[in-house]
Amino acid sequence: MLERYYVRPDSVDRIRSAWIGAPIEKYVEWLTEQGYAARTVLRRTPLLMEFGEFAQQRGVTTLDELPSQVEAFTLHWLEKHGQGCKTDQARAKVKEEARNPVDQMLALVIPGFQDQGRSRASEPFQDAVPGFFDYLRKERGLSERSVVLYKATLRAFEKYVREIGIGELHALSPVILSGFVTEKSHGLSKTSIKNRCGMLRVFLRYLHREYLIARDLGPTLDAPRIYRLFSIPRSITWDEVRRMLEGVDRRTPGGKRDYAILLLLVTYGLRGREIAALTLEDIDWRRERLRVPERKANHSTAYPLSLIVGEAILDYLQHGRPKTSERSVFFRTLAPVKPMTGNGVSGRASHYLHKAGIPVSRPGSHTLRHTGVQRLVDADFSLKAIGDYVGHQSPASTQIYAKVAVEALREVGSGIGEEVL
Repeated sequence: MLERYYVRPDSVDRIRSAWIGAPIEKYVEWLTEQGYAARTVLRRTPLLMEFGEFAQQRGVTTLDELPSQVEAFTLHWLEKHGQGCKTDQARAKVKEEARNPVDQMLALVIPGFQDQGRSRASEPFQDAVPGFFDYLRKERGLSERSVVLYKATLRAFEKYVREIGIGELHALSPVILSGFVTEKSHGLSKTSIKNRCGMLRVFLRYLHREYLIARDLGPTLDAPRIYRLFSIPRSITWDEVRRMLEGVDRRTPGGKRDYAILLLLVTYGLRGREIAALTLEDIDWRRERLRVPERKANHSTAYPLSLIVGEAILDYLQHGRPKTSERSVFFRTLAPVKPMTGNGVSGRASHYLHKAGIPVSRPGSHTLRHTGVQRLVDADFSLKAIGDYVGHQSPASTQIYAKVAVEALREVGSGIGEEVL
């Protein structure tokens, strides 16, 4: 595999003769399988050679000892290549340039390396409050998706507390909590701020239960007041949908994928994460059925497979999807080859809405989900049928669409049907 990237035999011999030459070559094979560009391979191979020499100079003789040298090597790399960095963000980027290839190579050659890597250290307040996320999972019964949201909120809170110089949790106060909500909520909707405050209240209640703070500070946290059905769904017109779809270049693998995703969003009103979770087994070509298993509350729904949607998915599977043993339907177009995430699906929807010049508040996958539902409302389907169709867990979730049932509202406004009363 090295000969594919290095013309000179002595360059290949030098890599293979290194004491970590075999792991490096295995890593090069992996990069090739994942679709990385040649320039990436040529940039990372010398870095890994330098990592091997660095570890050897520090007395390392076996592969199992290499993980202990990763942090020291990243600092060495920063000292060597980060002199011009003026911000912490720039310095962190230089460190990641060294850490990522090393971590990826070690994950290939050392069993269990991922389990002892950085993912475990990513939990906020891990040292101060080690049992909180187990509490969410085991006592409160939250799904992993909900736990991820808690982590994001508490990671932002942890960063804020560190920035203002608070070292101990018992020093928290209502003023600090108010400052966090005020200063770190720019760009968030009222609903997002309310959800963030709710998660903080759960965290503060747990701190008090574990005697980490003297009193429960949750009640002192003011969230914005949100009235039920105060907003309207952010949908677009069907003509705008057509304009958006016309902007997809279906000649490319990414375009074939995105076209199928956009059709799934507007046809079935799926959520972004539901599309990301689709597998090959969820498409029954013989019976022309589409199964959506990853719905809220672990519900699943089966739909008739629309002809136009089926053709778009088939075109992507045959001519755009990367060759892989994984069963997910939709994959990233950039290396490494990984299934798409819900955020990735929403990002593609946002991209094409912007590209088509369609003005909409907070564009994303939910914009197209609302558009699909709006089409059902305009076709006079009942709210119960619409809720079942789009996988609403509660009838109350569908009630908001009564505000955009224009024809029905026009009849009410004009007095049609008053004789019934």
